[in-house]
Amino acid sequence: MKFKKLLTVISVVSVAGAVLAGCGSSGSNSSSSSSGSTSGSNTTVNAVGSTALQPLVEQASSNYQKSHSGTSINVQGGGSGTGLSQVQEGAVSIGNSDIFAEQMKGINGSKLLDHQVAVVGMAPVVNSNAGVKNLSMKQLQNIFTGKTTNWKQVGGKNEKITVVNRAQGSGTRATFENSVLNGKSAVKSQEQDSNGTVQKIVSSTPGSVSYLAFSFINGVKDLTPLSINNVAPTDSNVETNKWKIWSYEHMYTSKKPSKTATQFINYIKSSSVQNSLVKKLGYINIHNMKVQKNANGSVSNK
Repeated sequence: MKFKKLLTVISVVSVAGAVLAGCGSSGSNSSSSSSGSTSGSNTTVNAVGSTALQPLVEQASSNYQKSHSGTSINVQGGGSGTGLSQVQEGAVSIGNSDIFAEQMKGINGSKLLDHQVAVVGMAPVVNSNAGVKNLSMKQLQNIFTGKTTNWKQVGGKNEKITVVNRAQGSGTRATFENSVLNGKSAVKSQEQDSNGTVQKIVSSTPGSVSYLAFSFINGVKDLTPLSINNVAPTDSNVETNKWKIWSYEHMYTSKKPSKTATQFINYIKSSSVQNSLVKKLGYINIHNMKVQKNANGSVSNK
């Protein structure tokens, strides 16, 4: 009798152990995650990087999610360097960048897939009290290399120039310096992580100068975009390369992106978004460009 009871206890314990083991296995699978994860009908895509591109991706993601229930798209800034490094590491689905991956140190562009979704023009900007609206390219270079230190030296007010730069790893900074400094070193100055922060500082600090994506310039009080060699920073001038400071907005993915990431990127590249949201937010329709730029900086007609 005792022997039969012992067998019964052993059987119960064995079944309980099997159930617990099964629960443990299920829990392990359900807790696994990736840069673009799927759970049931819910799909999540994480996009990180360029603050110049961030407003477009944020608004596009908001609109996209309204018509794609179960899809969650998380958008963060951090700069182009952050976006490229995180997508390369597989930490996010999409790495947003103002520059080609090949131009960023430590990034292997051959292992990533480049999706060009818009063009962004960039312009030098000053606090409006500087009294300057146009500079030659040489004058602009002298300001950002520290040779020119007062606005009166370039026809403005007698006011000290305060240079505000973007942080290392910023695609906006890389584009600006490649176009303006011609290999020379930038003057040591305060550095800021985002276009939005630079916008606030320059618009509120007399004598300050920096550079911003077009999408952060229009309609901002006490902020004046500068023409260069009497060429204005306009979309039409970018489209023909008459205005030289511009770059593609890239959304980089792995070579085999998730279906949801691909669908979202294609949505941004669609004519409906390019003709409406892209233009509304101050970017340039990727399909309107009359020229094309390569990773080495060379520009040719399409």
